[in-house]
Amino acid sequence: MAEREQGSIPSTVRYFEDFHVGQRDDLGSVVVTGADIVAFARQFDPQPFHVDPQAARASAFGGLVASGWHTASLFMRLYVERVLAHAASVLSAGVDDLRWLRPVRPGDTLSARATVLACTPSRTRPDRGTVRILGEMTNHRGELVLRLRSAIVFQRRPAAHSPRAVGGSY
Repeated sequence: MAEREQGSIPSTVRYFEDFHVGQRDDLGSVVVTGADIVAFARQFDPQPFHVDPQAARASAFGGLVASGWHTASLFMRLYVERVLAHAASVLSAGVDDLRWLRPVRPGDTLSARATVLACTPSRTRPDRGTVRILGEMTNHRGELVLRLRSAIVFQRRPAAHSPRAVGGSY
């Protein structure tokens, strides 16, 4: 399993109101090993350049590389650990854009960050809102290896959508 480096983990629950445009969460980092690359790929993406170091040397990559899905899964793990596990998240509305920009190789240390692009209260469900993020991963050389845009639905803080909180009456 990939070795994870520690980062700060929030101690309070985050609601929709706790996110704002431009906010950036550093999600920590993870070291990718050759064994991780092969194990993931054997199960989910068994192409020769992901599972066979010898065949990988003869490929366009010139060596073993992680599946893009593996890289995306590592981003998700860090996002869950640093944000979703400590937030009132309801569901993911999907990934709008996902790009694998450079190959990830054994020994790479990947660092992830998420930047809030938009916060939109639901028009039909006043107890929730959608936060759109830009997710990025860089390797230890500072090269961008993954970029995605995603939408996550979070609960609103209970008082934030009550009639009294918005100036109404009961």
